[in-house]
Amino acid sequence: MDIDKKPEFECLTTTQANFYNEQGYLLLENHLDMSVIEALRGEIARIEHTAYGMTESDEKLDMEDSHRPDEPRIRRIKLPHTQSDIVRDLMYSDAILAPIRDLIGAHIRLHTTKLNMKSAGYGAPIDWHQDFAFYPHTNDDVLALAVIIDDMRTENGPLKVFAGSHKGPIYDHHVEGVFAGGLSLEDNGLDPDKAVELNGPAGSVSIHHGRIVHGSAENISDRPRRLLFIEMMAADAFPIMGGMTKFNDIEEYNQRMLCGEPTIAPRVSATPVRIPQPQPAQQGSIYEIQKQLKQAGI
Repeated sequence: MDIDKKPEFECLTTTQANFYNEQGYLLLENHLDMSVIEALRGEIARIEHTAYGMTESDEKLDMEDSHRPDEPRIRRIKLPHTQSDIVRDLMYSDAILAPIRDLIGAHIRLHTTKLNMKSAGYGAPIDWHQDFAFYPHTNDDVLALAVIIDDMRTENGPLKVFAGSHKGPIYDHHVEGVFAGGLSLEDNGLDPDKAVELNGPAGSVSIHHGRIVHGSAENISDRPRRLLFIEMMAADAFPIMGGMTKFNDIEEYNQRMLCGEPTIAPRVSATPVRIPQPQPAQQGSIYEIQKQLKQAGI
């Protein structure tokens, strides 16, 4: 047995788990077989074809501002696990869940999925933010796993994180008192040159803590940068009122369990929280919400 792997760990080493706990992120290079990546690329092509003729975003696709019906430009496939059996099967696989169980335990609930497209030459950036600012929970065993579908390098807009920021505050994501889904690095003393790029070849996965400050730049390369995000939390992390987690009833919520057993006994920890209220008049994806930042010059 690997001397660096605890007996109770499924796939991570003690060093990897400690690194995640200290730094708030983890990159597992070449974690998935390329046959999985090719299958995902095929599903993306199938879904992209449905965008022809669309005039605006809908419940399945979020369109770039430069989208045209005869020249589709998709910036996000919404809830891809509901649109693709391949994505759904991958989401329930040990390849995805084993490293998460090693980090936050055996009982895991789905928060959401999304596939950010970042097409060559124009893929939209996402400004600096913390996921926990959007959906605060009773504890912070909350994270996102990203499947790297295309080789990710500096020029095609990789995910960037501020290592260790998951141990700090939840920063103010408001503009003029309205939730804007992003923060000013300058106002909060964060140096952009210290952000870490989570680069890796296709088939790698990254994992980042729900409280870590992260973002990504525009894709200025001649190749795409597509990331499939699966956002999860420990089953005993319950959403706090005022957050953006949709919670209809406990039966529906328990159907989101990816593995293990649900509970109705939330675990409450001394975790910093800000409530994303009031919500902006312009609702939609993070891309729409963050337009307030640009209007404010942030």
